[in-house]
Amino acid sequence: MAEISRRDYFKLMGAGAAALGIAGMNFACKSAPEHPATSTNPTEAEEFNTPPNREQRMAWWHQARFGMFIHFGLYSVLGRHEWAMEEEGIPVVEYMKLDQQFKPKPGFAKAWARLAKQAGMKYMVMTTKHHEGFCNFATDLTTYCAPKQGPGRDLVKEYVEAARSEGMRVGFYYSLMDWHHPDGARCAHDEAARRRFVDYTHGLIRDLMSHYGKIDILWYDVAWPLDAKGWESSKMNRMVFDLQPDIIVNNRNKLPGDFSTPEQHVGGPLKKGDNRGWETCMTMNDSWGYNKGDDDWKSPKTVVRDLIHCSQGGGNYLLNIGPMGDGSIPEPSVRILTAVGKWMEKHGNTIYGSDICQVRNSTYAGFTRKGNTLYMHVYFWPGEYVAIGGLKTKVNSARIMTTGQPVKVEQSEFQAKFTGLPKKAPDDLATVLEIECDGEPVQDTLWVREDRPRDGV
Repeated sequence: MAEISRRDYFKLMGAGAAALGIAGMNFACKSAPEHPATSTNPTEAEEFNTPPNREQRMAWWHQARFGMFIHFGLYSVLGRHEWAMEEEGIPVVEYMKLDQQFKPKPGFAKAWARLAKQAGMKYMVMTTKHHEGFCNFATDLTTYCAPKQGPGRDLVKEYVEAARSEGMRVGFYYSLMDWHHPDGARCAHDEAARRRFVDYTHGLIRDLMSHYGKIDILWYDVAWPLDAKGWESSKMNRMVFDLQPDIIVNNRNKLPGDFSTPEQHVGGPLKKGDNRGWETCMTMNDSWGYNKGDDDWKSPKTVVRDLIHCSQGGGNYLLNIGPMGDGSIPEPSVRILTAVGKWMEKHGNTIYGSDICQVRNSTYAGFTRKGNTLYMHVYFWPGEYVAIGGLKTKVNSARIMTTGQPVKVEQSEFQAKFTGLPKKAPDDLATVLEIECDGEPVQDTLWVREDRPRDGV
């Protein structure tokens, strides 16, 4: 993940690769064996993206709305941001020494899964390999992996088991870009290097798709320095679906995939009839990996607002935690997600399985919808009344969800006004008004601007 620009960098890779060649630093550069299921010539499979049964495969995902992202790797030991290896110009052979310090405590993944469930999340996505090139899973293609280095065990396996024990859907993040592999940069201009590196990449993905049971999401990241043809992305996706027929994949291997991934901003809205989804991924501070100096934490209210806005546009919200090197979750993350979870206990049904909501304009509220029921999430409580301008649909009734208190409705041509509210917000993060309409709620504020009578008219 990167919220910064992808520069032309990797000058250190040449030196790093040379050092690897002479230093014997626990690195194997093996190509994956060819497999009959993936032997299709990439030019013949060029048009393959994902299977046609997208609506069926993504049904659970659209229902879920809220997931946990986990960035966990050697950078978690360093505690200086997940891009420190590049941003600080750390030599590869020096960075590799972190693998002996990376020793997550027993049960680390169970704490992640418990917190995800408590927060109201329905799925999890963990970094199996980030840009640093270290594999958190077992593989015969490199010794630069968790079972053969400091952890001494398969961290991905522990994550999968923990997620399933809490009823979470399981996702794997995989970075195509690799700062450690000797061919990770030169593959862009050396065909032999490209062949080796693509075989290596496909082989690692095959391992992930083969050894952990049913996997629900494959989350590619950063395709630098190749395009879809160079990565043989059609062949890659075909292999993935051969092994995991029900999986969904994102768009970051340069193919459209099943869903797009706006980063650090709310995307959407999804167009009606479009069965290809979108998922906003965000950090809770400004870092994906653990960064001990980053104290710019989002408030629980901000997190809830972002979740509401994602659901309003028919999208999902994938919120990141960056565990420390031993797997512990930073206290601010626990505090934020605990508060969000308390809100979700009361109001989760306004988020899960919500429909695309055309009503979206307010200075103090966000909206979600299920059928003809409009949910007005008031996060900046204005006092004794709230109003929606340009609501074109008749309101039949309204109530405060938390208390069940009926709310009086005054509706005119240009405004729906809900009066008699308590002066203090009943809920800390967002108070929800459940508004029953006689049809799908529709809002037109431009109509208000243009047609509302002016003074003296």
